[in-house]
Amino acid sequence: MMVGRGTWGRAALVSALLVLCPLTGSGESRGQEPVAPFALIGEARAALARGDGIAAEMKLRAALGNGAPRGEVAAWMGEAYLAQGQLAKARSWLEEGGFAPGSAARGWRALARLEQLSGHFEAGQAAFAKARALTPDDPELWVEMGRLDYVRGAHMEAIAAADHALELGPHNARALQFKGQLVRDRYGLAGALPWFEKGIMAAPSDVSLLLDYAATLGDLGRAAQTVTVTRRVLELMPGNAQAYYLQAVIAARAGNFELARSLLTHTEGQLDMVPGVQQLRGVAELALGNPQTAIEAFEAVLRQRPDSRRTKDLLARAIYEAGQLRFATMRFGPDIARDEASPYLLTQVARAYEVLGNRQKAGELLDRAARPAQAQLRVVGRGGPIGRLLAEGQGRAAERAAEAMRQDRPGFFDSQALAGDVQLALGHPAAAQERYALATRVRMPPGLFRRRVEAFLLAGDPKGAQGLVQGYLDQSPQSRSALRAAAGLAMASGDYLRARAILTWLRDNGGTRDVRLLCDLALVETGLGHTQEAREAAQAAYRLQRSSPDAAQALGFALAVSEEAPGTARALLAKARSMVGETPLIAEGEALLDDVPNAG
Repeated sequence: MMVGRGTWGRAALVSALLVLCPLTGSGESRGQEPVAPFALIGEARAALARGDGIAAEMKLRAALGNGAPRGEVAAWMGEAYLAQGQLAKARSWLEEGGFAPGSAARGWRALARLEQLSGHFEAGQAAFAKARALTPDDPELWVEMGRLDYVRGAHMEAIAAADHALELGPHNARALQFKGQLVRDRYGLAGALPWFEKGIMAAPSDVSLLLDYAATLGDLGRAAQTVTVTRRVLELMPGNAQAYYLQAVIAARAGNFELARSLLTHTEGQLDMVPGVQQLRGVAELALGNPQTAIEAFEAVLRQRPDSRRTKDLLARAIYEAGQLRFATMRFGPDIARDEASPYLLTQVARAYEVLGNRQKAGELLDRAARPAQAQLRVVGRGGPIGRLLAEGQGRAAERAAEAMRQDRPGFFDSQALAGDVQLALGHPAAAQERYALATRVRMPPGLFRRRVEAFLLAGDPKGAQGLVQGYLDQSPQSRSALRAAAGLAMASGDYLRARAILTWLRDNGGTRDVRLLCDLALVETGLGHTQEAREAAQAAYRLQRSSPDAAQALGFALAVSEEAPGTARALLAKARSMVGETPLIAEGEALLDDVPNAG
């Protein structure tokens, strides 16, 4: 249950009411029969099943007031406080144990979840061991144990726990949901749907399952189905913030930012600490012409994810559009000094310097933005000792350390992925692929997918790369990383029609400001003989970033092929050569211009 300011306010109100009002069944309740404490505990359990920790707390306090022993209440009160996000209060009820026999297993499970939330994984495992001794065949206990394993990095143990939970309870909603989540991480979106659907068949009113199902449908691009499922959630739990957020995402993807903003207001601050929510809020406000509000949202994201380059780019745009030019130069000074700024960010700050009259500084930043992107290996744990060894050029030492970690923790995703990164950095793509394949038994995020494609190509295995890309697209057909890889493979094989179809879709669905994408599209259009379309795509790229050598050579080549403005074409190709040196595209473009009069 997500906790925000609204929940805190409700909790404070509940506490006040409990102090000021007589408890049910107390001597002050005139003419009312006292409610049996165990009936109140049952009502509290029902409230917990609905996810209402506050109502559960009220019922449990009433039970205590009616004579229920602490041991009968402790496990459930701990769960109630966990549902409210009040970890310290939960600990006061759970840490000492002393649970009644009928609720002891739930108490130890609640304590284990508390320790997990507190980052005390070993203590969590110890608490789960006590619960397991009492209820070894409870599928939901195995789900919770698997979740702890996943969080602490023991991913293969988590997968084994999920499978065992399903053996114990083939129709258990929590077991089916956990399996679906693992399949989504491991194989992709489409493969997860059957598991969520089985869970919903077993528990049609399970809000948590419905939300997972809706989010997966949304990521697959099935907007109408997502909206239908979220409406069902709101019928079951009016005001559910996650449902409104998913609807807002769908609205924003459709370009209806006014509706997206309106839907976000219905979350009533409950999800304000979720970076994705703030990012969506910032994008909507920026699109609606409210850059100052967007700035606040993007800064909130960066407080939690300080290294998010995408958010920094959006923040730079918002600051520029707000007219805070001096602030733009100061806000991103450290990123620029550390050479961590993206070309887009450098360009935005350069524009600010230019308006402020500092053309020299603007030119320096534009030159940096125009540098060809260096292929940099994004190493898992690159801030750790192995990443530092690679950065320092100590490849063999990095390899020894990575292999030792891999042997010590073979079931951990990071161990296998990092070992693969080291092998790829050392120029051993086959060995890298072997380790990456083991990592993908757990999950294959976009970064690992791109590195696997790179490893196949470095090994001279385009068919392997094609199979990987197609398999990824079968599960996640709207993955931009996979679609870009598919377009690249199609271009390399001369299948320009397929490349054009993919690149056009990407451009029309969020890629209108992607300079590299537009350059690739221009080259594909040229290959198909569509000279006007090639010129338009290249001109769009060049307008976005005149200092880009990719855009300069793409436009120069497009003009050379069309034999229009040969003088401009020569100038653009020369400009690109001055930045990146000779390239096959520049050489081909200049060869085409050799017999063309220098006019235009």
